[in-house]
Amino acid sequence: MTELTKTLELKLVDPNAHKRRKLRETRDAYQKALADAFDACCTTQAEANDVVVNYGLSGYAKNALKKYVPQLTTTYGAEDLHADHPVRFTNEGLRLDHKPENDIEWYIKIPHHEDYHLWTPAQPNPEQRDWLEALHAGDAEMGESRLFERDGTWYLHVTATRDVEEGPDASAEERTSIGVDIGEASLVTVCHRDDHGYPTAPELWADEGTTVRRLRKTYFTAKRRLQKRGSERIAESFGDDLWSQIDDVFHRVTREVVEYAESVENPVLVLEDLTYIRESMDYGEYMNRRLHGWGFAKLHAQIRYKAVEMGIPVETVNPRNTSKECHACGEVGHRPRQATFKCSNDACWLGEYQADVNGAVNIADRYLSGESRSREYENDDDSAEDGARLTAPQDSQADAGTRQRTLGTDAS
Repeated sequence: MTELTKTLELKLVDPNAHKRRKLRETRDAYQKALADAFDACCTTQAEANDVVVNYGLSGYAKNALKKYVPQLTTTYGAEDLHADHPVRFTNEGLRLDHKPENDIEWYIKIPHHEDYHLWTPAQPNPEQRDWLEALHAGDAEMGESRLFERDGTWYLHVTATRDVEEGPDASAEERTSIGVDIGEASLVTVCHRDDHGYPTAPELWADEGTTVRRLRKTYFTAKRRLQKRGSERIAESFGDDLWSQIDDVFHRVTREVVEYAESVENPVLVLEDLTYIRESMDYGEYMNRRLHGWGFAKLHAQIRYKAVEMGIPVETVNPRNTSKECHACGEVGHRPRQATFKCSNDACWLGEYQADVNGAVNIADRYLSGESRSREYENDDDSAEDGARLTAPQDSQADAGTRQRTLGTDAS
């Protein structure tokens, strides 16, 4: 096993005036405490504690300060203090919450001072979503975090550590390409070609797709009814339970996908590129809304981080026409039924084929043809857009009247 550590980047999404004021209060108090402890030449945690103990900061920020100041004065030998140090919190300070039913899924609880915390929606770096999923699932350990403001926007950097398997050193030509097709009918379908080039050992999670569709429909139907009755809290509690059930299905299926890959020699899991999936969705307003709400990004992230833990590489390819092309001859066909693909080439031996398996084979073939793309590229965004209306946990210790005046009726 190899231990990997990464700094996760999160942007706080449009904090309102109340939260911005609290964030600045935290930053100003932290920087004043840091400057005073540094000027006092504190070389031990006990000395730093005597300085910072009286500042209006959370214990998590004070504890981070007590460790950081002696490092500055002894280890780094700093003679001057920069003016704009980020606010540091120890690993116990933050809490991560996930609301996949909302337009912006992730929320961070940031300590302000003792017994007072700010819940803030956050947008992760899309290339690091798999690490965030691992943190939320308890499969990675959270380290120190740093809060700072840049050009009027607040950011949080969180250190995460996890153990990963060291995979075999194999070239792309030696890899067994496993196509992973994610859809609404079959939640996930995987398939690869055998040594003779024939599709083999397909596996479909169709029942799980049915379960997730039923839970989502139940959630949205119940939410509308409860909202009409003014039962917002009941709706939120009910939704948390259903989305927890969906999350359990996602975790089980993605774990089984990785187990499938482990059964294959020198596997590489091949996913469709999420950016292209979003660009290619044009099925009308109703279907676009449903598909954009589907768990593509979540399933991708869970497969990715679980595969990394087992030393299995993951690649992405352009999904254009993977569901429309025949994997045998390349001609564009059609689906007479949801689960059936029919090739339009009369000379092709394929005729009719299971549609999701056909798509998975096409995805695998894209990697074999050299079309795979690394995640290390710019301008990709599979996360929710900024500024969307959403429902989030509220700040602690704020009375209803103050919250209404400072946050507004639609605020998060």
